[in-house]
Amino acid sequence: MPQRSARASKDAVHHPLFARFYAKISVAAEASVGPHRDELLAGLSGRVIEIGAGNGLNFARYPHTVSEVVAIEPERVLRQLAMTAARRADVPVDVVPGAAEALPVKSEAYDAAVVSLVLCSVRDVPRALAEIRRVLRPGGELRFFEHGRGGGRVMAATQRTLDRAVWPALFGGCHVGRDPIGSLRAAGFELGPYRRVLVPAKGPRLPSSYCVLGSARRPVLDDED
Repeated sequence: MPQRSARASKDAVHHPLFARFYAKISVAAEASVGPHRDELLAGLSGRVIEIGAGNGLNFARYPHTVSEVVAIEPERVLRQLAMTAARRADVPVDVVPGAAEALPVKSEAYDAAVVSLVLCSVRDVPRALAEIRRVLRPGGELRFFEHGRGGGRVMAATQRTLDRAVWPALFGGCHVGRDPIGSLRAAGFELGPYRRVLVPAKGPRLPSSYCVLGSARRPVLDDED
């Protein structure tokens, strides 16, 4: 069980209407997103923390080499769905409330961390990534599958405009123009292999279609140590 702190909030995020909408569209999108989830989680082992677990669609895809998953989800509706998914998972999953910017767990407690379509919606990306560094052991791995800035100049301008206007309000705080790779570098992670993917792979390009899938590590000799 994770060691929870007083900073944890049962309702750090409250978007019940969007949560129900997301739960439906995420399941419908699994035909195209599922293979990316498999790649995201392949080869993980030991203790894993998943930040922003949503409705728990990753849980069934964790390999048996994972001994425990602590899944942080701040939104109550999604957290309840994640708890149901956790009961069906083949590995032990503990779903707990908490915000990415104040993870309710001990430092250096996890072998790996997972973020999956999460960094677009956290309120403070640098602080969230600093928290992930804190809870990973030195040399621990961060797996990421995130959408963000992409396309040509017209799409980039569209993304910036949407982020300043209606998109976050309509989609639970989501931003389409963030730069996850740049944020990981700025947070002091050592980037491993990553690749850019389009979701969906075919058809019209949406502002949220431009994704990156890969891994990074907390340095063994961390400047914060």
